[in-house]
Amino acid sequence: MGQSLSEPVTSKETAFCQNDFYKVGSSCMQGWRMHMEDSHTHILSLPDDPGTSFFAVYDGHGGAKVAEYAGKHLHKYITRRLEYGKDVRHALQQGFLDLDEAMLNNEALREQMSGSTAVAVLIKDNRLYCANAGDSRAIACIDGHLDVLSFDHKPTNETEKERICSAGGYVEYNRVNGYLALSRALGDFGLKRNKHKLPEEQMVTAYPDVEEREIAENWDFLVLACDGIWDVLSSQAVLQFVQMEIAQGIYPQQICENLMDRCIAPDCQMGGIGGDNMTVIIVCFLHGQPYEELISRCKEAVAKREAQSRDLKKRMHGNRSHDSNVEEHNTAKSDANGRLDEDSSGSESERSEGERTPALAMGSNEQEHVEDNGVTRNGEPSPKKSSSTAQTTTGEPEDKEKREPLESNNESADDSSEEMDLK
Repeated sequence: MGQSLSEPVTSKETAFCQNDFYKVGSSCMQGWRMHMEDSHTHILSLPDDPGTSFFAVYDGHGGAKVAEYAGKHLHKYITRRLEYGKDVRHALQQGFLDLDEAMLNNEALREQMSGSTAVAVLIKDNRLYCANAGDSRAIACIDGHLDVLSFDHKPTNETEKERICSAGGYVEYNRVNGYLALSRALGDFGLKRNKHKLPEEQMVTAYPDVEEREIAENWDFLVLACDGIWDVLSSQAVLQFVQMEIAQGIYPQQICENLMDRCIAPDCQMGGIGGDNMTVIIVCFLHGQPYEELISRCKEAVAKREAQSRDLKKRMHGNRSHDSNVEEHNTAKSDANGRLDEDSSGSESERSEGERTPALAMGSNEQEHVEDNGVTRNGEPSPKKSSSTAQTTTGEPEDKEKREPLESNNESADDSSEEMDLK
C-alpha cells in the first residue's frame, strides 16, 4: 500500500454546477495517503463544442503530474480529432493516445515515473460515450437499475494478459512486470518501450474501451469515481447509496462527500481498503424538470426495492429458512467493508467484449480551480457564482498503491522524496 499518514486528511474539495439538464456535484479527499494524486473534470458545455458535456476522473499513481495534465487537456485532444464530428468513439480512443503521445514528448512529463487511470463520459446529441483506461469506473442508474459503463483493466484478465505477454512483459503478483496493478493507463512510459508494437499493443496502453448509450427520459444519474470507492463498495451498493441519498432530497455534491466518508477506513490497517485517495462525480439527469422530480423517482425505486426485500424475507421464512439464510439471499452477501460478494461489476465476466465511452451536454464556461467557481467547502453552491460552470480539480503528488516501490525520477520535492507504490 505504501506509506500512510498517522491520521487521514478528511477535508474535501467540493464543487457544484448545473443547468436545465444536469445537476452535478463532485468532491475529492486525500484520506490516508501521503499526497493527493487524483484529478477530475466536469464541463457542462465544451468550449470547442457547445452543448456537449464532459466528465472525467483521473486516478494518479507515482505522482500527480500525469493526472493533472490529463485533467486539463484530455477533452481538448478529443474534440480536436478530425473524426470527432462523425465518429465520437474513434475520436475518444485516438484522443487518449494523442494525449499520451504529447506527454511522452514533454520532457518534464516523460521523465516522471508516474501514470494515471482515466474514465471519461462525454454526452453529445443525446448520446453518452464512456471511455475508460484503468480501474476507475463509471456507472449509470437507469429507471432505478444499474448499468455498468466501464470495464476494469487488470493484468489478470485474459485479454489484457495476452497483450502484456505479446509485448514482452509478464504478470507476477497480479501486476505488470511485478509492480503495476493496472494494464491500461496514461503515462507509465517505462512500460511502453516496445518499438515493434503500436501504442495500443504495448504492455500498458492508454487505449480506452468505449461504451455507447442512448440517453432517454428514464436516466436518473451517473457516478464516476476512482477505485478508492469501488474497492470498498460494489457498483450496486454505490447505486443504492446514491439513490437513497437523492430520495432524501440531498444534493449531489453532499452525496459525494457522504459516499467518501462511508468508504474511508477507520484506520490504515485494512490492507489498503478504504485508505486510498477518493474522488467522486455524480451527474443527475434533470431532463428539463426540477430536481424534485428525480427525488420522487428515487423514492419510488427505494420503496419498490424495500418492498421486494420484505417479500423475499417472508417467503424465505415460509420455507423454514433461518435468519442467516435470509440475510445470505437478500440480494447478495457482503463482507465487513460492505462490498457485495456476488458483485462482478466492472469485471471481465460482466463485459460483453464491447468498448466504453462518455458524453454529456449543456453548460457554460470551462474553469480550472474549484474554489473560484460556484463552490463552497461545505459542498453548497456559492450564491454569487453561476451554477452552470465547468471545473477541473487536480491534486498534489502522492504515493499510490498502483505500483510497488520504485525509485522516482521526478524533479519535484514531493515526488523525489516519497517511495512510490504503483497500485
